[in-house]
Amino acid sequence: MQNYLVYISYDGTNYAGYQLQKNAVTVAGKLIEALSAVFGTFSSFHGCSRTDSGVHAREFAFSFKSEKILEEISVVKALNFNLPDDISVRRCEYVSDNFHARYDVVRKEYIYFLYTGKTRDPFLKNYSFFINRDLDIDKMNRAAQSLVGTHDFSAFCASGGKIEDKTRTIYSAFFEKQEELIVFRICGNGFLYKMVRLIVGTLIYVSDGKIDEDKITEMLESKILTPGFAAPSRGLFLNKVYYEN
Repeated sequence: MQNYLVYISYDGTNYAGYQLQKNAVTVAGKLIEALSAVFGTFSSFHGCSRTDSGVHAREFAFSFKSEKILEEISVVKALNFNLPDDISVRRCEYVSDNFHARYDVVRKEYIYFLYTGKTRDPFLKNYSFFINRDLDIDKMNRAAQSLVGTHDFSAFCASGGKIEDKTRTIYSAFFEKQEELIVFRICGNGFLYKMVRLIVGTLIYVSDGKIDEDKITEMLESKILTPGFAAPSRGLFLNKVYYEN
């Protein structure tokens, strides 16, 4: 059996998230169809993460095993031939038999796009949150620094999350302005259900003066769900997945 690691990008607009679901079109469902067409039978199919409906990925990874041995470039070409054009295989690697695409992740980077133009941009409607006002990036960045480090992030986990241990380590979190776009980057060893979207919504409230910038630490310590809101899924991208090697 050969264990394969495959990196993909996808536009999540037309999918009910990554994870396989009954009666819904998902990214995992399309990958399974393509793998079946190319490899016939396969096993140990694991994605590096779960993404919600409408969330995108610039880099997502999954692993699987098959008795059929193909060159890495052949896997890329064959899977892309069998996938819709909003999912693209970028590269493939042979990995050790015990490699697991989810459990071997050491950190992930997400990015979130806020569009602050005067009028909505139809070309950004599926890939950003149109907020139609200026934001105080300095205030948001000061508040974001309270998230860096190891904390219990229960205050930034939406109801419906099934993971009991909500302790995560955030390595960096900051906003940067790119003309009319404001880009939020956050890197950590793991993320909870809607965690990034809740963080973005909360920091927008900080900019608006609805939440004091010094209250983030207090919110973390309270472990009570933030009074902020979850920013829309369309602005969120899984940007990078990191493994040990």
